[in-house]
Amino acid sequence: MAGSRGATYKYKVWMRHRYRSCCSRLGELLAHPSFQVKELALSTLMKFVQLEGTCPLEKPKWEGNYLFPRELLRLVVGGLLSPEEDQSLLLSQFREYLEHDDIRYHTMQAAMDAVAQAPDRHPEVPPTFWNNAFLLLSAVSLPHQEPAVTSFYVKRTELSNKWKVAHRKEHRKTFQAMWLGFLKHKLPLSIYKKVLVTMHDTILPHLAQPALMIDFLTGAYDLGGAVSLLALNGLFVLIHEHNLEYPDFYRKLYGLLDPSIFHVKYRARFFHLADLFLSSSHLPAYLVAAFAKRLAHLALTAPPEALLMVLPFVCNLLRRHPACRVLVHRPQGLELDADPYDPAAEDPAKSRALESSLWELQALQRHYHPEVSKAASVINQTLSVPEVSIAPLLELTAYEVFEQDLKRKGPASLPLEFVPARGLLGQPNDLCTQHFTLG
Repeated sequence: MAGSRGATYKYKVWMRHRYRSCCSRLGELLAHPSFQVKELALSTLMKFVQLEGTCPLEKPKWEGNYLFPRELLRLVVGGLLSPEEDQSLLLSQFREYLEHDDIRYHTMQAAMDAVAQAPDRHPEVPPTFWNNAFLLLSAVSLPHQEPAVTSFYVKRTELSNKWKVAHRKEHRKTFQAMWLGFLKHKLPLSIYKKVLVTMHDTILPHLAQPALMIDFLTGAYDLGGAVSLLALNGLFVLIHEHNLEYPDFYRKLYGLLDPSIFHVKYRARFFHLADLFLSSSHLPAYLVAAFAKRLAHLALTAPPEALLMVLPFVCNLLRRHPACRVLVHRPQGLELDADPYDPAAEDPAKSRALESSLWELQALQRHYHPEVSKAASVINQTLSVPEVSIAPLLELTAYEVFEQDLKRKGPASLPLEFVPARGLLGQPNDLCTQHFTLG
């Protein structure tokens, strides 16, 4: 009997080694050139996760008799976060498993550890790794509501309150630790921008303590350029929903207004948020006047499609803040010999905008594009109380403006020169007239 037990034990040990070798080989196949092989390897490994969780190789001794094949899932996550292979397609296949609460929870823990160890394994972490990591972290989405954690990939006969995986607050804590650990690294600029684009919608609502993102967002906002524009969404959420105090916010926002703002990819997003930030009736008149004057000054060199959006934007500022209407109407009839506005001032309080006027709008009334001239002429009339919605104009492009001009019907007949032109130089008997006669 003793010999039989010893043989059985050796056989079990041998089979366990073969199982581990099989899993290791499947993990290597996650980097196979053929996507079909990758997909089959992933589905097989995830099936092993389910079976090993249902029939564990070890007896559960902790967490209220809860045991999950963490090491096997770490192997899967390690293959998905390859530093050499672009795993975007395979990660899209992995999304279906993240719908299960236990897979999502342990994937977040595995991803957090893999990202933390990346600089030790690769002194110069390849951009491919960061891109794969961002795709995996972005695929983790917690429900907006707070339902009970009941969707388990590894089937359980009963749930215990002692299990961390069974509590939604633990999921939020892990989600927060995962993103904070990822964002503390020096990321490629492209990943930086992708994070900021989705920050307000897919990250901040699920954090246990959203205020912990203040340092990251303010640091991004201080970088300038497109990164600053993208950080506005996240800062907007923290300021309005979590009472973030950022004394220099409007000064920084004012500094973002330069000629390039009309040509950047994120122009619509910027003006949408700027409209929200300048909508408060509690803002001082000098601040609103500075923004109106800065935009009017920049409008002198802006393209028509941007002007059709900026001019109603400026008019809306005057509608919201009657104290700023002195920029277009001074009852005393004060004449200005020179514009006191200082466009080089970084602080809107020192720009002296409230002492100036919006003469730029009058200049734009002579713009070559009739729609721009019409929009600038609104300032000559009494501004109506209802604001003009700029939402349809935020993403207006030069192509759309050109198409609208082509579709516009002109008058049936146009006045022409009574005497037909003869010759290129205007002389009736010159050499050009003999060879090039017009009319």
